[in-house]
Amino acid sequence: MIPILITGGAGFIGSHTAVALAEAGFKPVILDDFSNSQQSVLQGLETILGHPVSCHVADCNDYNTVLDIFQREKIRGVIHFAAFKAVGESMDEPLRYYHNNLGSLITIMEVMLATGVSDLIFSSSCTVYGEPEELPVTELSPIQPPASVYGNTKQIGEEILSDTVKADKPLKIIALRYFNPIGAHPSAQIGELPLGVPNNLVPYITQTAAGIREQLTIFGDDYPTPDGTCIRDFIHVMDLAEAHVSALQALQVINTTSHYDIFNVGTGQGNSVLELVRTFESVSGQPLNYRIGPRRAGDITAVFADATKVNTRLGWKAKRSLKEALADAWRWQQHLGTSDSAG
Repeated sequence: MIPILITGGAGFIGSHTAVALAEAGFKPVILDDFSNSQQSVLQGLETILGHPVSCHVADCNDYNTVLDIFQREKIRGVIHFAAFKAVGESMDEPLRYYHNNLGSLITIMEVMLATGVSDLIFSSSCTVYGEPEELPVTELSPIQPPASVYGNTKQIGEEILSDTVKADKPLKIIALRYFNPIGAHPSAQIGELPLGVPNNLVPYITQTAAGIREQLTIFGDDYPTPDGTCIRDFIHVMDLAEAHVSALQALQVINTTSHYDIFNVGTGQGNSVLELVRTFESVSGQPLNYRIGPRRAGDITAVFADATKVNTRLGWKAKRSLKEALADAWRWQQHLGTSDSAG
């Protein structure tokens, strides 16, 4: 089996990608400092896969430690998730975000070049599109000025990748611009596990339904959308995980020594926040206590993907429905129980 390093592999998307990689015949190797994830994820992965997953507790900014992991595990490719991702926090702690999100990427690339490892999948974001001029957004849609420090780290990260490949360094790279991952593994052994109050919508919904949170606030119902709430492209996390496998397999058959490409990874359709809430109520049978609050600074009206390029070039297509994603998220919350997910 080909060993693939997953930085931030104990996180929400990383852990599901570990499953998808193992099911595709790769050997996932997790590197995580557990600053925003929990060790219990490893037990969930072992239950799903039937064997332990190799995991190294380390900081991606530590060159010597990362180099040692590459050499000991005989790493052959990297999926780089490790990044701080709370938009609000990034505005309060910009240096911390730049140091971690960009420093870790540079360190990983330096180690790859030092060890002759060429294949890299980069975790990017649809935040690079900002408030889009046209919908759906394609990979050629204009990159807008970032609305947050977090968003800027993703834009700069993509520039670092592009500039390195333009310099003919022997790296083959695909950046995946995610839209809004939700859901959980259908086994309910792993899922989104926020520390403290969730920053993302769906875990806040499931925690409200479970009685952990008193009430969900929907930020604004006066947007120029059919029901007045923001529209997003919600994608099942297992679909997203499988997109990483497709991207990695695509890199393995590219003959050039230097390569860089970008793909949107979304369903290709938008759903409003209110639609998401009502769908959750339908699949869970739980009425949700929510209120309409004022708009939240930095929220854009609508964004969803044109997924044509990833469908045609990588042969990947989202296949799980919004109902499936929310049912899986609720099953995961029930597995956690009514205690706060942070434990």
